[in-house]
Amino acid sequence: MKKWLAIGGLILVTVIWGGGFVASDMALGSMKPFQIMMVRFLLASVLMGMISMGQHKKEGKLENRAGAIKAGILMGIALFAGFALQIIGLQYTTPSKNAFLTALNVVIVPFIAFIILKKKVGMKGIIGAIMSVIGVALLSLNGNLTLSLGDGLTLLCAVGFAFQIFFTGEFVKKYPASVLNMVQMITAFVLSAVSLVIFGENDLQVTTQGWLSVLYLGVISTTVCYLLQTACQKYVDETKAAIVLSMESVFGTIFSIIILHEVITLRMVIGCAIILAAVIISNLSETEGEAKDEEIQCSNF
Repeated sequence: MKKWLAIGGLILVTVIWGGGFVASDMALGSMKPFQIMMVRFLLASVLMGMISMGQHKKEGKLENRAGAIKAGILMGIALFAGFALQIIGLQYTTPSKNAFLTALNVVIVPFIAFIILKKKVGMKGIIGAIMSVIGVALLSLNGNLTLSLGDGLTLLCAVGFAFQIFFTGEFVKKYPASVLNMVQMITAFVLSAVSLVIFGENDLQVTTQGWLSVLYLGVISTTVCYLLQTACQKYVDETKAAIVLSMESVFGTIFSIIILHEVITLRMVIGCAIILAAVIISNLSETEGEAKDEEIQCSNF
């Protein structure tokens, strides 16, 4: 029952994140990328800090505080990298493309697990990777076979999010989710503030739509969603979670069409469909292997 509730929670996360692509696009109308990120993660840091303090009183003293902080910092660096590249890329591409290219983080997760934990990548994982390349080509390549700046940055952001999903799946088994999330958000906020100063984005002239958009991003799309994601990944492994989380690309496209009236071409639909299929297929090998292992274990009793 807990596993299915966790999957339901992750699906809710994808719906909210889908709306986040539209909110980010609307916020970019009056705010610069690192301004959005700084306000977003400031809100999330304050809220996560309040939640963490409440949890700390209930749970008592944290045994390995240094380990939890290091883990949260790693998660925060990966989160910052993913969001920074995603929102900068969104300035040069459409929300639907941004959403589907971001979803490729799911294909990358098993390869990160292979490099770091030596987890075997099955044939379906390799097929999924090949399919994702074909999907990206259909969705993003220009006539001269070049990739636009926006799409290229979004592909790189997928690597950042893949590491964030991987780290979350590993660290949430060892440390309290509230502490991990608080440190993760504070890390992302600090990196966003530093980047804002470095890139000279100090002039803040925000419209009402911009404030409402960044409020949604900070409170709902970040605080609520990452609390849900971290809690749910206690009961769902990182690759299965990645499959579910990939649905944010579908909701992102749906919201882009409904709210932003984005025009979708047949080539884009085919490319998106191939990427979504690749995302699912790339993780089927592990879920099938787990099912066989469970059957063997059950037969031994």
